[in-house]
Amino acid sequence: MPLNYSEEQSLLRDSAKDFFATTLPVSNLRELRDQKDETGYSTSAWKEMIELGWCGITVPEQFGGLEFGYKGLGVIFEQAGRTLAASPLLATCALGVTALVEGGSAEQKQALLPLVAEGKTTLALAVDESPVHAPYNIACEAVKDGANYTLSGQKIFVLDGHVADELVVVARTSGATKSREGITLFLVNAKSSGITFNRTVMVDSRNACRINFDKVTIADTQVLGAVDQGADLLDFVLDVGRICLSAEMLGSMQESFDRTIEYLKTREQFDVLIGSFQGLSHRAARMFCEVELAKSVVISALTALDDETDRASIAEHASLAKAKVSEVINLVSNETIQMHGGIGMTDEEEVGLFLKRARVAEQTFGDARFHLNRWGELNNI
Repeated sequence: MPLNYSEEQSLLRDSAKDFFATTLPVSNLRELRDQKDETGYSTSAWKEMIELGWCGITVPEQFGGLEFGYKGLGVIFEQAGRTLAASPLLATCALGVTALVEGGSAEQKQALLPLVAEGKTTLALAVDESPVHAPYNIACEAVKDGANYTLSGQKIFVLDGHVADELVVVARTSGATKSREGITLFLVNAKSSGITFNRTVMVDSRNACRINFDKVTIADTQVLGAVDQGADLLDFVLDVGRICLSAEMLGSMQESFDRTIEYLKTREQFDVLIGSFQGLSHRAARMFCEVELAKSVVISALTALDDETDRASIAEHASLAKAKVSEVINLVSNETIQMHGGIGMTDEEEVGLFLKRARVAEQTFGDARFHLNRWGELNNI
């Protein structure tokens, strides 16, 4: 498995790097936060991303997409992480598109995928119901009622849920609350009667949302995949999200590391550059090695997706990547603040924003402990 990018993927990475540096620098996130922007991301920048074709990166060509692959999407996320760029890219193009491509009917795909590729429709995945990620702990219930279902319950931490046009809702159609069996995924229009949204601005200034479903009527044609057997589809959708998020986290930690090295090269104490201190040099060397290891597991996971590796292997790659990247971004963000000193936590210094993003991203879709445990279970350890 080659742990590198093709010429086309490298060109896309360079293009994305220029785009995010000029259009969505870190200062954009600060501006969104200070202005308490209701959308939570720059709509003008999102339109530019649509024009670049990024919404169709993983959409099949027959539905108007580029079908450029997950490695292509991954390099975009990596560069987005370098500037902490906020956008619906993860919720729509990683989670939502995957759910439609893998579980949607021919009619559902034809109706929505072209709209997603054109940037006319955004998606969100509603899965978690507790503060700790537990994808099978589903109490939100969809009760069969003739040709329809009645959906009732609550979802929390729905990424970009309040701005989504369509929701991929994970509901229980049978079985016990924590059972892997009896889970079904539904495609629900966000404007359906009985749905209320409560936006939550996270510590990293990103969008999350609490959604209540009060006897929402949905047709059986809105089912994604098979009834009661949605866990396999959910696992794959989440694994794609975890791998893409890991790519974003990789970009974030690389930027934090680069800024820290630059600071060590320029900051003086007692007329001596602090980068010459042996203790700091050793800590910087450790960070470099860990970042390189994280880069390898992310590229390996993205490659596994593009190579259509079997789902069990992809699950292992996803958990390995998310676990390792979560550990490394925790280390790097901590060391970045420590080496910058007190100024690192001031609002004027941007490295503090990278720390906040790191803490939220670590927990999203499972932290290091969750994925180390999952990886062990997948390998019967």
